[in-house]
Amino acid sequence: MKPSLMWDGFVVFNYFEMGLFDRFKKKEEPTYDPTNMSVRDLDKGFVFEYDMKSWVVKEVYEYDWGNNFFTREYKIDNGEEQLFLSIEEDDELEISISKKIKIRAIDEDLPEQIVNTERPPKKLHYDGKTFLLENESPGFFHDMSNTNEDDWDEFISWSYYDDSEKFILCIEQWEEREFEASYGIFVEEYEISNIIPAGD
Repeated sequence: MKPSLMWDGFVVFNYFEMGLFDRFKKKEEPTYDPTNMSVRDLDKGFVFEYDMKSWVVKEVYEYDWGNNFFTREYKIDNGEEQLFLSIEEDDELEISISKKIKIRAIDEDLPEQIVNTERPPKKLHYDGKTFLLENESPGFFHDMSNTNEDDWDEFISWSYYDDSEKFILCIEQWEEREFEASYGIFVEEYEISNIIPAGD
């Protein structure tokens, strides 16, 4: 049985077991107009321009945050480095590009602190910036290359923003002692350009 994680007195992972997230609803396959491509149309194999470089979408991931709210993340590659492009659309479109970092590069004691206190710190320092905790989000993760649509992994994510709200730092906990971290920047939609579908 997976361990429970406490957050302000509530057992987060038990929310998952209670079926709070209706993650198995069949969603319609996205359609797009090849003459008017947008960042919302990205899929595996697509090519686009960002920061004066060409990037290829290598993998596509989907996140279920509950209440029928889904977001996508793309592993992108320009031949020299791999980054992750995240798309979230709620009240407005939010796009970020990030790279994976070692959680101990933020603070060598951070994993133990989260495990021992059952919560992350409210403030973190990284890359000369101070980040404040913006939100915590329990959810489910699915690799779109996995043909089993019911194969989702549960986790919890904490997002931190710097004072300018231009940079983002994310901490993810997948098991009691399994953590991942990423560091990124928010970008505007126009910065993702010249999108070409796979095979074109």
